[in-house]
Amino acid sequence: MRYFIQFSYFGKAYHGWQNQPNAITVQEVLEGALSTLLRQKMEVVGAGRTDTGVHAKQMFAHFDFDAELDKDELVFRLNSFLPEDIAVQHIFKMVPDAHARFHAVERSYEYWVVREKSPFYSDFAHYVHQLLNLEAMNQAASLLLEHTDFECFSKSNTDVNTYNCDVRKAIWEVRDDKWVFTISADRFLRNMVRAVVGTLLDIGMGKMEPEDIHTIIESKDRGKAGVSVPAKGLYLTQVIYPKELFDE
Repeated sequence: MRYFIQFSYFGKAYHGWQNQPNAITVQEVLEGALSTLLRQKMEVVGAGRTDTGVHAKQMFAHFDFDAELDKDELVFRLNSFLPEDIAVQHIFKMVPDAHARFHAVERSYEYWVVREKSPFYSDFAHYVHQLLNLEAMNQAASLLLEHTDFECFSKSNTDVNTYNCDVRKAIWEVRDDKWVFTISADRFLRNMVRAVVGTLLDIGMGKMEPEDIHTIIESKDRGKAGVSVPAKGLYLTQVIYPKELFDE
């Protein structure tokens, strides 16, 4: 039987989601907990990868188990076993071929910026002391929706077949003491959101005009875009799946 697990994590202690040699990852910790509690070697497949230090408010992964699970009991036991920086919210029984990565139809991220230095945000947000023009940043963000090829924001030497993404939302908002950038798309390239935010911050500082976003994207040159902002401000916030995948 196939199950989806919905969970969240604070990424400071981890070298991203995906298993890798000689580095602790969220996938490794989650697989270890499931293997211990279910008493057999378990493998999970995530909705996507997040880089070192990136956080997730909502992440999904799928795993297979031969028997019917008491889902609520397993959620409780996992949360008792996992470290404090990983939490499980739900386990869902799915149709047999449901895939956490390939069947996701939309993903959303937030990036948090603070305008005043704060010890309470040192691990949660990116501090920017320069003056920022919110209107210019939002004007440039809206122009992202007019494009599909985002090679200029992609990490070099990545193994993708296409750089096309359907960006459906991109907006900056002021929420209390944070400036929050939200972006939603069907898929994202490696390092894409952090590179987009770095570029938009350059525009907000007056280093470029909002319309320059067209030239940057059309160049397909990573060197034309802004620097990647620190991982600590980035949060995967939502992954959406078709309802018919859930066998509840």
